Amino acid sequence: MTSTHERTAAGTPEGPAAPPDEAATSPRNDTRDAHPRAHCAIDADGRLTFRLPPPSTPRPQLLLRLRPKKGRPETNLHVLDLEPGPDRADGHRQAVLEPHPVLDEGRWDVYLLPEPAAERRRVRPGPRDLRTLVDGHLRDRSSPVTVRIPYVTKDGFLALRTWRRTAHAEARAIGIEDRALTVTARLHGAELHEDATVRLRLRGTDTVRTVRLRADDDARGFSFTAGPGDLRVEGGKVGGIWDVFVRPTADAPPIRVARLLDDVADRKHVHVYPAAEADGSAFRPYYTVDNDLAIEVT
Repeated sequence: MTSTHERTAAGTPEGPAAPPDEAATSPRNDTRDAHPRAHCAIDADGRLTFRLPPPSTPRPQLLLRLRPKKGRPETNLHVLDLEPGPDRADGHRQAVLEPHPVLDEGRWDVYLLPEPAAERRRVRPGPRDLRTLVDGHLRDRSSPVTVRIPYVTKDGFLALRTWRRTAHAEARAIGIEDRALTVTARLHGAELHEDATVRLRLRGTDTVRTVRLRADDDARGFSFTAGPGDLRVEGGKVGGIWDVFVRPTADAPPIRVARLLDDVADRKHVHVYPAAEADGSAFRPYYTVDNDLAIEVT
C-alpha cells in the first residue's frame, strides 16, 4: 500500500507567496478577527464538548446548521445552550452535543448566537482533541453507524463532518500486487452470511460485477481481490469508475465500503494510491468526496 500526503505550495508561478505582513493577518493569527473561537473535544461515544471564552451576553447559544445542498432551503438546525463550565472561575462556557439525537449525514457549520434571537456568527476553531477517533476502526459499531469529525473548512471556520448509515463496511488495508487489487474490510451494524458477496457497480449504469468474498471467523471481517477481468464491461471494454459494496446475504441491500472511522474528515487527497497496470489498462483505488471506496479504470 502506498499513501502520499498532498501539500499546497506556498508560492506558484502564477502568484508568489504572501508577504509576511499578509500572512500574519490570516484567520488563525489575526488578533483583530472578530469571530469567536471554540475549543472542542470528542469522546469514544461521539459526545462533543465545545468550549468558548466568557461571553458578553447572559444567554449565549451554539447553533449547528446542516449545510444545505445547492438550490435547497435551510431546514436542519440544532441549538445548544452554552452553560458555565466545570471551572466556573474562568468564566468560560461550554456546550455538549450528546450522541443522541443522531445528526443527519452531511456537513454542519458552527455558529455562536449571543442571544437566542440574535444574529448568528461563524465560529473559528481552537484546539481540537480528536485522540479518541484515531483508533475508532478497532471498535465494533451497532446500527445505525454514526460518525462525527470536527474539522476546519477551507475558509478557516469550525464545522462537523457527519455520517449516518444503517450499516457500514470499513475499509482497512488496500494492497496492489500481482496485477490485482486486494481490500481488507470490516462490517459494522450487520453480520456476514454464507452467501455474502462483494459487488462492483459501474457508476451511472446498471452494470454490476460480483466478486468472491473471503470471510473471517467472526462474521464481521472480510477481504476480496479484484483484477482486470472483474472490471470489464460487455465486449471486453475497459474504463469508468466502479463503486464498491458488500451484500451480507443474498436478499440484503448492498452496503457501501468506505473509510469513516478515524479522525480524517476528507480523505480523497490524503490517502492516494498508485495505479496497477494489466492487460493494457490501469486501475486505481481511491476515496470519493464522501470517503467511499471506488476503483477508477482507464
